[in-house]
Amino acid sequence: MADRSGTWVPGAPGILRLPSGRLVRGRAVGDTPDHPADLTLFLLGAPPPEVDHDSRWVRWRDFGLPADLEAAASILREAWQRADSERVEVCCSGGRGRTGTALACLAVLDGVPAKEAVRYVRAGYHPRAVETPWQRLYVARFPGPR
Repeated sequence: MADRSGTWVPGAPGILRLPSGRLVRGRAVGDTPDHPADLTLFLLGAPPPEVDHDSRWVRWRDFGLPADLEAAASILREAWQRADSERVEVCCSGGRGRTGTALACLAVLDGVPAKEAVRYVRAGYHPRAVETPWQRLYVARFPGPR
């Protein structure tokens, strides 16, 4: 297991601990983070703001699903892998729907059964994470670990 001393602080606002011990941060795009990320996933319908670190943009309209499901799955896998030793954050406009959906997918990749992932993220991140029925269905159908 990697040394996570350089990752997020457990229990800090927006931090979700995955079963493996990986820590990921969810937030709204407009929030000012206390600590910089190594990788930010922007889940937005329009191009994201510029950042001074590595980032990925998943075209994803509010209350919807990713425009390219395969590309989104690939980016989420990269984020999950990098979260083992790096600061990875996920953000959308409000930090709940799309962010919660992506965090639930990361939980699936980390071994949480897909049918339990939304409940897991709501308990550990935000009680209103994953806002729509189709976002819940997306998580339920998200391919787990390979």
